[in-house]
Amino acid sequence: MENSRTVEKGDYLLIDYTGKLENGTVFDTTLKEKALEAGIYSEEKKYGPFFFRAYTGQVIKGIDAGVLGMREGEEKTLKIAPEEAYGEYKDYLVQKIPLSRLELKEPPKAGKIIITPGGREVKVIDSTETYAILDFNHELAGKTLILEMRLVSIVNGSGNVSLS
Repeated sequence: MENSRTVEKGDYLLIDYTGKLENGTVFDTTLKEKALEAGIYSEEKKYGPFFFRAYTGQVIKGIDAGVLGMREGEEKTLKIAPEEAYGEYKDYLVQKIPLSRLELKEPPKAGKIIITPGGREVKVIDSTETYAILDFNHELAGKTLILEMRLVSIVNGSGNVSLS
């Protein structure tokens, strides 16, 4: 009886989720309807269940721990503290960098996301003609996340998917 099976470490999973901040703001979802409702819909994004392997570090710790023991079709709401998500906000990750090092000819606008020469996405806090103040923290650092999720399926060892 496949439906009585619960998630164990190393299982391959498909989940649908909607991630919110404590104030109710939706920051991500696998569901097109929820994205439209929250005003975060993107035509570039493919909506559908998220695939990952449980407890292998492919997702944040709070999700890895939260899916263990779930059954297919089960819904759950997780409240994930910063240390189990994207970590605490670190002031030392806000840095003043010369524009020449960023390979920029013009100062970037405050609030914009830019890509560093090393390929990292960072948020611009402020800039002048000679430098930019950049925030290297993850955009969700220091935030408690509310994750509403449903376990769509557990993919068993033979690669078969059972959908509930």
